[in-house]
Amino acid sequence: MVRSINPKKAKRKNKNKGEASSSSSIPSIPTRVWQPGVDKLEDGEELQCDPSVYNSLHGFHVGWPCLSFDILGDKLGLNRTEFPHTLYMVAGTQAEKAPLNSIGVFKISNVSGKRRDVVPKTLVNGDDAMEDEDDEDEDTDSDDEESEDGGASTVPVIQVRRVAHHGCVNRIRAMPQSPHICVSWADSGHVQVWDMSSHLNALAESETEGKDGTSPVLNQAPLVNFSGHKDEGYAIDWSPATPGRLLSGDCISMIHLWEPASGSWTVDPIPLAGHTASVEDLQWSPAEANVFASCSVDKTVAVWDVRTGKSPALSFKAHDADVNVISWNRLASCMLASGSDDGAFSIHDLRVIKDGDAKVAHFEYHKHPITSIEWSAHESSTLAVSSGDNQLTIWDLSLEKDEEEEAEFKAQTKEQVNTPQDLPPQLLFVHQGQKDLKELHWHNQIPGMIISTAADGFNILMPYNIQNTLPDLAP
Repeated sequence: MVRSINPKKAKRKNKNKGEASSSSSIPSIPTRVWQPGVDKLEDGEELQCDPSVYNSLHGFHVGWPCLSFDILGDKLGLNRTEFPHTLYMVAGTQAEKAPLNSIGVFKISNVSGKRRDVVPKTLVNGDDAMEDEDDEDEDTDSDDEESEDGGASTVPVIQVRRVAHHGCVNRIRAMPQSPHICVSWADSGHVQVWDMSSHLNALAESETEGKDGTSPVLNQAPLVNFSGHKDEGYAIDWSPATPGRLLSGDCISMIHLWEPASGSWTVDPIPLAGHTASVEDLQWSPAEANVFASCSVDKTVAVWDVRTGKSPALSFKAHDADVNVISWNRLASCMLASGSDDGAFSIHDLRVIKDGDAKVAHFEYHKHPITSIEWSAHESSTLAVSSGDNQLTIWDLSLEKDEEEEAEFKAQTKEQVNTPQDLPPQLLFVHQGQKDLKELHWHNQIPGMIISTAADGFNILMPYNIQNTLPDLAP
């Protein structure tokens, strides 16, 4: 496997503080790769995005920030590789006042991009070919409203239908088997289930419905409004094995199990209890229909079997601080990832729990709380992490430092490229530019695509060096 040696998204650029002058009078300043957490900005320097390291990169905002969102499964095809892409998602707002909040159902079309080779094939054809490719990259790297030859727009088309939601949406999730059914956790302490089918149908059938955020906020009653939790919460998850089965966990450590029943839901009034502090995240097992995991401010991860009572089957200390998020690997079901409030994240192998510990890998790259973590749906060793340090990082746990491979890469690129000695070899990519990152998700039907949300809006990104860990599905 070829690994890009410097896959970071930002590089240094000197500011011109003087008066305007001709370009010929400005000396050429070489750029270099920025190492997050290692380098420091000096006076007169700023970070500038390098779009050449993305197959696709787009940003947009929708008014009030969204703490949580989910990508909706669609019928447009599996393993899509051809640009432009179309996708659907649902998101909940964090408005200044409770009555101003809403749930947005989004159709995002014309997501443009271009597949790039990690080691460009044109390298073997000489410098002229490299220059030609650079010129082509410059023409396609930005979200210009029109291509330089006056062609079609390269800016994504955002369509949205909004449903009123009283209170901020702490978390929202769509049922994998029926994506039009969504569940929201409100800061008011209510858990509500919604049928968004009419909004999805309206967006699918029109190219103008809700375009540019012009549609009004609609009033709609939820299918279910559960008020049995005694406090608000964030943890919620649909079962991937049993359609309609649901878990919700709150800030006073209680977890309720929901079972589908005749077009509605029955919520067990007696909660599952095993944590001593807030339940921060929940994940159903991808392999066992009755098993799920939870994480908590009490620093533990617990694994439960709903057939065996109201307490966990096992529990272990996962971190030295609050455990904020967990992700169960859908392709390697023995692996569970967890992210902590101290910035560390760990990989746990549930087959080899020894002395109350299942940890097989541990990373302390981030220095601020981990806010989201998720395994790739297409590569069992790859996961993405977001943090309060405004970095979204992608990791390939199968990678190790390889001196021979690095030498070969240098020979191919004809450059002096060195792996930073103070960064883990498993660190595949760093994405920056968003403020107060909150959540990320891989698109299950578009390999290599990640969507992230932050206080200043959403990003859609497809790093160029992720595709080589995936099968080449293009015809």
